[in-house]
Amino acid sequence: MSEQLPRTTSRELRFQNGTAIGISNRWERGQYCSILTRAGIVGCGIYDLKTPAEFGQAIAIAKGTPTNPLTEPEDLFDAKIVGVTPRAAALGIQPGMTGREAVELMLAAGKPE
Repeated sequence: MSEQLPRTTSRELRFQNGTAIGISNRWERGQYCSILTRAGIVGCGIYDLKTPAEFGQAIAIAKGTPTNPLTEPEDLFDAKIVGVTPRAAALGIQPGMTGREAVELMLAAGKPE
């Protein structure tokens, strides 16, 4: 087993409706990524929907595969959303749309008035 530390990175991502934070975490034999907006998170399939739904949070998830995992936040741009919390659905996010479309809806919803 390697003694290498796990890796985490974050960076600003620019979209039509604003800016979000892209996050990637990797460790031996595992990874996950997400895009954090003011209104909620678009993330990979590691995220559970039940608990955030109980707290009224907007979460939309996409799912990679073992041969094509979602490892960097940019991987979520074209990935299809496969699950949403009720709060995310209330923002107009639906399964089948792309991660980019979901982020844009979250950014539009999260703009300060």
